[in-house]
Amino acid sequence: MTARSDIPGAAPVLGGDRVYRIHWVLGTDRLRAVCHCGAERIFEDPVELWEWLLAHPDGHRADEDAPTGPAQVPPREPAHASV
Repeated sequence: MTARSDIPGAAPVLGGDRVYRIHWVLGTDRLRAVCHCGAERIFEDPVELWEWLLAHPDGHRADEDAPTGPAQVPPREPAHASV
């Protein structure tokens, strides 16, 4: 059995002006892309996701018409927060 001190710590979170984040939406086949500018969008196709991220700033502003594609899925409230 290994001691708890043998468990490595979490890797540091990257920051900066060119960091893209991709999160799997639990319980679905969808991915949430977060651009370095803060824009977010849900995708089912990883190729479309990367095309959207790398096309910055096209389609990344809230005042632009939403591009055709998968609908946004509202974030779910964590179970522990609904008390």
